[in-house]
Amino acid sequence: MLTDALHHKFVILMLTLLAVAMTTEAALTTPSSATDAAGDTQFAFEIRIAGDATRTRIVLEFEDKPEFSYHYLDAPHRVVVDFPETVFGFSGKEAEPRGLLTDVRYGAMAPGRSRMVVSASGPVQVAESLVLEDDEADSYRLVLDMESISHDEFAALLSKQQWYSEEQGESKEPAPGAAADPAHKFTVVIDPGHGGIDSGTRGRNGLEEKEVTLNLGTALKDLLADNSAVEVFMTRTDDRFVSLGDRVRYAREQGADLFVSLHADSIRLRKIRGATVYTLSEKASDDYARDLAQRENKSDAIAGLSFEDEPERVADILIDLMRRETKLFSVRFADSVIENLDGKVELINNPHRYAGFRVLRAPDVPSILVEIGYLSNAEDEKLLQDENWLAEMADLLAKAVDDFRVLVRGDGEGPEEVNLSRD
Repeated sequence: MLTDALHHKFVILMLTLLAVAMTTEAALTTPSSATDAAGDTQFAFEIRIAGDATRTRIVLEFEDKPEFSYHYLDAPHRVVVDFPETVFGFSGKEAEPRGLLTDVRYGAMAPGRSRMVVSASGPVQVAESLVLEDDEADSYRLVLDMESISHDEFAALLSKQQWYSEEQGESKEPAPGAAADPAHKFTVVIDPGHGGIDSGTRGRNGLEEKEVTLNLGTALKDLLADNSAVEVFMTRTDDRFVSLGDRVRYAREQGADLFVSLHADSIRLRKIRGATVYTLSEKASDDYARDLAQRENKSDAIAGLSFEDEPERVADILIDLMRRETKLFSVRFADSVIENLDGKVELINNPHRYAGFRVLRAPDVPSILVEIGYLSNAEDEKLLQDENWLAEMADLLAKAVDDFRVLVRGDGEGPEEVNLSRD
């Protein structure tokens, strides 16, 4: 019996002989121009797709250095990747969409042309595209990193792009007046934590976290809606489940200037009470912050979803998304919230903490998570179901939002340069 190694070499030899035979036969029966064209055919032999609802990577492995271009289409949102004639030597199962993607199709378009069409769950852009040479495998890797963007940003991409469409027989020119208006209102997305099948924590007397966060979120939205300089959205307005990735994606689609996630935690130490404000960091400020982030990050699993085991390179992208400027703005807003709450509602010691919350990972949206109290504490639970107390908390948060808006926008005249360095 042949060993595995010999069997592998035998299979490769037989396939090579078969390919030579087929090429010889084709050379005897095919005009020379067709033979030359076949020599230019690209061969993509593997595809990998990984990511989440805010950023997804497609990796295509080619025998030779690939040529490609891409453009965007809407209704639905799509990225169209054009290739010279390409043989796609992988299965449809390998190209199964995930993360931002809802559909992946590929194949021949016309003689000498092939195409891959990637449909997305919302507005999307190719944040980075590059071709890398793999010396060890003697192959090339095409990497397409896609990220969710706002509807205005996608409209701007459509308006600016130029690409040649043989179906229309003309160049698609930018549409006049389609670019996004840079002077948009200050946009806030409120994220009432949990919902639907994911009830969050439960108080000693049965009060559920998902109810508290929705009540506070609705009150905060109503207050912010009265400010003509602010536009406000909510990730959920009723008792329904929304995945963590969809919450982040929704904020980016709305072009959010601020993302506020509301929660009410429980802890074994029932005497602990008060509000806490969290920002994103790969390294947690303390053990409790780390444990809390791990619990909150499991919300999707409660609803039967799973965060796919991603290759390390992709995982690194998903974990370390927030740009330095966005982190600084997040910290500044956290400080604004604490300043407004201090002396008016109970705060825990060291009220600004940080950990790796998935819901705070938008790279271009300053984001905080506010734990407004502890359902495990009898006094806090009583307050969290008190409409007057929730109204006061909503008012304090609304003031913090407006303070931050004035800081980054001035008095409605547009963005200002802000010094965010901390003492």
